[in-house]
Amino acid sequence: MKFLVGETENGTAVFAVQGGEAVNLTALDATVGSDLMALISDPKLAESLADKIDGAAPVAVDSITPALPVKAPGTIICLGLNYTDHIKEGGYEIPDYPALFMRGKNSIMAAGAPLVRPSCSEKLDYEAELMIIVGKGGRHISEADALDHVFGYTVFNDGSVRDYQRKTHQWTPGKNFDNTGAIGPFVVTPDEVPAGASGLKIESRVGTEILQSSNTGNMIWSVAQTIATISEYTTLEAGDLIAMGTPPGVGHAKKPNPRWLKPGEVVEIEIEGIGICANPIVDEKDHVNTVAAE
Repeated sequence: MKFLVGETENGTAVFAVQGGEAVNLTALDATVGSDLMALISDPKLAESLADKIDGAAPVAVDSITPALPVKAPGTIICLGLNYTDHIKEGGYEIPDYPALFMRGKNSIMAAGAPLVRPSCSEKLDYEAELMIIVGKGGRHISEADALDHVFGYTVFNDGSVRDYQRKTHQWTPGKNFDNTGAIGPFVVTPDEVPAGASGLKIESRVGTEILQSSNTGNMIWSVAQTIATISEYTTLEAGDLIAMGTPPGVGHAKKPNPRWLKPGEVVEIEIEGIGICANPIVDEKDHVNTVAAE
């Protein structure tokens, strides 16, 4: 199944997407709620709605303003180096253990929302990534069982402020500016894609300019390996998010000059079989003024 969490005139709702149309699941059953957490917590809930979906009046997907698939994820864990050619373009050695870091809740936003270039830097970069939404939590999850812990897959743009990322070996500042990590808009369940979402084309672009183009089959650590590795040191919980790293072609590595995102552009991240996460780039001062006006 393919889901979309989005805004309606009656508030935020969960939709089941079929082509260019979507059925409001929250309107069919109020227990669905305003994000995916109820469906994640109760796998039988979606099954119980199947007959109602077929008889419901759909709306156009384009009429829905996307919201975060999970409103308040407990943990957001990201892989920093998971494609060999990206590791090389960044000047790093290929690691024998995943480079992991965390994002805070203020750093993420929905697809379609402004991705904010901070006032302190012009070095805003893009990173096309596959993102896992954890369905069933656990600790010491085996690689063989790991895919059973996936609720679904979505698209992530790990917007990175490179000069701040390089200020520390931990990368935390550059990966946690407010409104730089775009998620969504669609979430697909594992039955909609190959096992572990492997073998899918992944691409970033601005207009007709292709910035990155690769395949999730090129990841060093698979979804199953990543879940198993993370659960060695922490308990994963339902609704947690895991970003799977980016392929080569990021802006800071472009030759002869880096390619930074600029206000006025719209950056798109697309993953085959999942969808497109598109966000306009805005300058922080303009974003602050817009929010204040609202």
